[in-house]
Amino acid sequence: MNKVEVSPKTVFYTILMLIGFYLFYQIRTVILIVFIAFILATALNPLVNGLQKIKLPRVIAIAISFILVIGIISLVFAGIIPTLIEQTSVLANSLIQILNQNHLLEFDQNVISSQIQTISSSLINVLKIILGAASNVITIFSLLVMTFYILIERPNLEKYLRLLLHDGHKERKYLEIFVSVEKRLGGWVRGELLLMLIVGTLTYVGLSAIKIPFALPLALLAGLLELVPNLGPTIAAIPAALIGLTISIPITIGTIIVSIAVQQLENNIIVPLVMRSSVGLKPIVTLLCLMVGVTLGGVGGAILAVPTFITIQTVLSQIRRD
Repeated sequence: MNKVEVSPKTVFYTILMLIGFYLFYQIRTVILIVFIAFILATALNPLVNGLQKIKLPRVIAIAISFILVIGIISLVFAGIIPTLIEQTSVLANSLIQILNQNHLLEFDQNVISSQIQTISSSLINVLKIILGAASNVITIFSLLVMTFYILIERPNLEKYLRLLLHDGHKERKYLEIFVSVEKRLGGWVRGELLLMLIVGTLTYVGLSAIKIPFALPLALLAGLLELVPNLGPTIAAIPAALIGLTISIPITIGTIIVSIAVQQLENNIIVPLVMRSSVGLKPIVTLLCLMVGVTLGGVGGAILAVPTFITIQTVLSQIRRD
C-alpha cells in the first residue's frame, strides 16, 4: 500500500490559501466597490483626458466629467420616469386583456385583479429598494471617491509599478496588461451605453411615427435588451406587435417593420461603427456570461458578468502571449 506524504510546506500553503479565500469573502463588498469604480473610471478616462487637452487641470477635468454624467442621468430620469411608470402600468393591463381576449391564455377575472395587485406591490417594493439603495449615502460616496482617486492616480501608474516591482520587464508587462484591460473594458462600457441609447431612440422614433401607444416603455425595453445580443431585440418586438394587434393589421405590420429596420441598422451599421475602436464579444459568449451572472448574483451579477469576463480574458491573453 502506497503512503501519501504531505509536507509541512504543503499544509502551510493550503491553510494560507483557505485564509485568503475567507478574507476575500469577508471583504467582497469592498472588492465589488473597487471593481465598479474601476469600470466607471475606465469609461470616464477618455473624457477626462479630452478636457485636459484644453489645458484644464486633471482635478477640474474629473469634477466636470462627474457633473456632466450625473447631470445627464438626472435629466433623463426626471424626464422619462413619470411617463414611464404611467405607460408601463397601462401596458401591463393591456397585455393581459389582449392575451385573455384572444384566448392565448385563459385568466379568471379575480386572478387578473389579484395578479395586478401583486405586480403593483412588487413595483412598490422595487421602488423602495431602489430608494433605499439611493439613500445609502456611504456606499455611493465611497464609490464616487474611489472612482475619483483612480482617475487622479491613473497618470502615476507607471511610477507606482516601478517602485513596487524594481524590474523593468515586469513593469512593462503589468502596464501593458492594465492598459489592455482599461482599453477593452472602457470601450465596451461606452459602446454598450451608446448602443442602448441609439437603439432605444430609434425604436421610440419609429413607434411614435406609426402612432402606437406606449412607445416610451417599449423603446426603453428595446434599449435595455440591447445587452442581450440578437435575442434581446426580438423579445422587445413581441409586446409591440401584441399592442399593434389591438389597433389594426397595418399597425401590427408597421411595428414589425420598425423592429426589423432597427435590427438591420444595428447589425450592419451601428454596431460596426460604435464598436470599431472598442471590444466586440461573440453573441453566444455575452449570452452565456449573462446567464452565469444571473445564476450567481441576480441582476447585479448579470450587470457585472461581461465586464468580469472581459477583464479575465484580457489578463489571461496577455499572460499567455508573454
